[in-house]
Amino acid sequence: MFKEGLLDKILYKVKKLIPKSVFNFFAPLYHAGLAYAGAVIYGFPSRKMKVIGVTGTKGKSTTVFLIAKILENSGKKVAAIGSLGFKIKEREWPNTLKMTMPGRFKLQKFLREARKAGCKYVVLEVTSEGIKQKRHLGIKFDCAVFTNLHKEHIENHGSFENYRKAKEELFRLTPNNHVLNADDASVEHFSKYSADKKILFGIKGGDMKASCIVSGKMGVEFEIYGTMFKTKLFGEFNVYNCLAALSVGAVYGLDLPAMKPAIERIEEIPGRMQFVQKEPFAVVVDYAHTPDSLESVYKALSSPKPQRLICVLGAAGGGRDKWKRPEFGRIAKKYCDEIILTNEDPYDENPLSILKEIESGFSQLPITNYQLPNYEIILDRREAIKKAINNAETGDTVIITGKGSETSIAVSGGRRIPWSDAQIVRELIDAASR
Repeated sequence: MFKEGLLDKILYKVKKLIPKSVFNFFAPLYHAGLAYAGAVIYGFPSRKMKVIGVTGTKGKSTTVFLIAKILENSGKKVAAIGSLGFKIKEREWPNTLKMTMPGRFKLQKFLREARKAGCKYVVLEVTSEGIKQKRHLGIKFDCAVFTNLHKEHIENHGSFENYRKAKEELFRLTPNNHVLNADDASVEHFSKYSADKKILFGIKGGDMKASCIVSGKMGVEFEIYGTMFKTKLFGEFNVYNCLAALSVGAVYGLDLPAMKPAIERIEEIPGRMQFVQKEPFAVVVDYAHTPDSLESVYKALSSPKPQRLICVLGAAGGGRDKWKRPEFGRIAKKYCDEIILTNEDPYDENPLSILKEIESGFSQLPITNYQLPNYEIILDRREAIKKAINNAETGDTVIITGKGSETSIAVSGGRRIPWSDAQIVRELIDAASR
């Protein structure tokens, strides 16, 4: 559905002809003009649906997935867009764009297709980059959801404050319904915008508050106002994602007992703490592309403590957010018994240089009896995963982070190599069992 068209090629060539300094000056006008042009061409389709925008640093994709399941379970016709993929009612297909939030014309075309299919609700993952490029303009949002805010995309936005303000824009333009994480340190910046209805969620506070949280090998359980949820999802961070989704359901008149089956029926979320195998040793695939999310994943898998935690990781986005790299190394050393550094999405940067920057983070924790962690560098991602699986023994956990459900690896020259961490794991396990 989202193939490069003639207009994409023309716009790309025009941008190449314009000096960068000139384009940057006119960029806001250029992006806004395209956004409204797309909305006009496709007939402002969002005006006839309820569009739910989900923004934040972590948990957007999972929250979009959960909201869609809750609404579908209640009999509503739903469309959804995010890094996990696209769906219009029962039809689903992967996101191969290397772009969580599609470009303006693609986005408006999707909305029109959703409307033609009879969808009444659209759940949309809204990124700071998408807002910066005005992709949200021409879309009428009925509900804005704030998951959390952490340091991310600083090089692109120029500062953390600019990054936060980009996300705030969604709430400024959404007058009807706001759903906010009450426990997040930045919530006051998002709660200052007026809305007809606001629901705050959290573990420490909020209107939709979880208690009696129990994490285990089978998933995480929690209670809200006497309704107990027993999910197959893992980690406290998924309690927050569930709370956000349940709050959206409450906005649209659904009660907790009615939403409970939808949450409990979910076996896994592709590429998000996805257990490809549980026995004799676990193999988990997760997107974790920020220091906070990486630590959350490692912490969740460390309780109860496995025999060994074997970690395969790289660093997303060659050429950007370089500050993350030593942080990844520091966190991996803190939690992992064995570390394999590997290629992720180098783009035009030297992959080995990226991994050496991660390696530099190993020295950021006090030296223990173990000195440096047990680690090695294997650039070939398939070989790195193979080594981790071959090293694993009964009771170990192998965690592979960075790609999640992504369908390609971005390398030099704008090339993309088709890829799936989960599929590679299955192939390697099948080959080993023969």
